[in-house]
Order: sequence, then C-alpha cells, then structure tokens
Amino acid sequence: MDKYNSHPKEQEEPGRPGTELYEWLQLFLGCVVAAVVLFNCVARLTRVDGDSMNNTLRDGEVMLIWSLGYTPEQGDIVVLNKTSAVLPGWNEPRAIVKRVIATGGQTVDVDYASGTVYVDGQPLDEPYIREEMYLPYGAAMQHTHWEVPENSVFVMGDNRNNSTDSRDDRLGPIDSDYILGKAVLALWPLDRFGAV
Repeated sequence: MDKYNSHPKEQEEPGRPGTELYEWLQLFLGCVVAAVVLFNCVARLTRVDGDSMNNTLRDGEVMLIWSLGYTPEQGDIVVLNKTSAVLPGWNEPRAIVKRVIATGGQTVDVDYASGTVYVDGQPLDEPYIREEMYLPYGAAMQHTHWEVPENSVFVMGDNRNNSTDSRDDRLGPIDSDYILGKAVLALWPLDRFGAV
C-alpha cells in the first residue's frame, strides 16, 4: 500500500447488462420528443408547391418556417394551412405560400392600369414581384378594393400573373388562424440556401 494513499484502490463495479443500451435509447427518445415539439410548436419544414412566388421562391424549394409567437406583418412570406382553401383544379387541399400585403383593419386597392397595389391609400414599393401584373381573367378576380377583417391577412403571390391569392373571391382575406408560420430560411436546393 502506498504510504501517501492509505485507502485501498476501489475496483469499478461492472455495469449491468443492457445499461449502456438503455442510456442510448433514453437519449434517442429524448431527441425524438424534442424534434416533435420543435417541428410542431416552434418551427417546421415545408416545400413550395407551384410558381406563384417566383422569383422569390421556386417550385420544390424547401424552407424553414417559424411558428412560435409569430404575428403576421406586412411583407412577410407566410405558409397557410392546407384547409384554408380547396380551389377548382386542385385534387386535394394544399399548403399555400404567399406574401402578406395587409393585415386586419387595413384596406387594399389594386390599380391594374399602373400595376400598383395600395395599402391604406399608400402605394407599395414591391421590388420582389416577378413582372408587372395585368388584370386577371375570370369573374372571381374582378374586384379592386378590399377591407381586411380583423384577425385576417390579405396575401398575394410575388408572381402576380400566376397566383391564386386574396384577390380571388374564392379565397379572399385569410383568417390568421390558418397561418402556420413565417418563412425564414430557404434550405434546399443548396444553391438557394439563405434567409428568405
């Protein structure tokens, strides 16, 4: 026995069989629960379906959307719940990705002759739109003035000439409860990676 160490060396007890596997299983289940909470309550992944947000977002692009504590603001790109609309030509409900143009209590006017959108009488500066918009065909999109109800948003696609949005009477202003969250980050394809 070492004269400086009066205590005999303690031998490590052998672990019980399966202890390490149990610890790994606990860690794995903890990660799964955290991921479920994260992607249902805080943020989630979604894929762009269609061309209505070109050139800002493209068909098939995968993005991260933020949900926790989100309140819609003008200019935000949002993802709307699949049950917010089922329009003719759709085989099933779809999640819709659009830009918030106005929120509850505001008015929206569209002047197709000049290609300008006005919110509360003020023209929007919209460098993000794909091209100058023209007057759409069809009775469902002939209005040019809207009053956005409280707890609702008026949304439009950046590709105005190929977008079913709040200008369409079949959709109109969207109740904010249908908003899943704000698009914050493009993830895929990698050449499109970055803040939205």
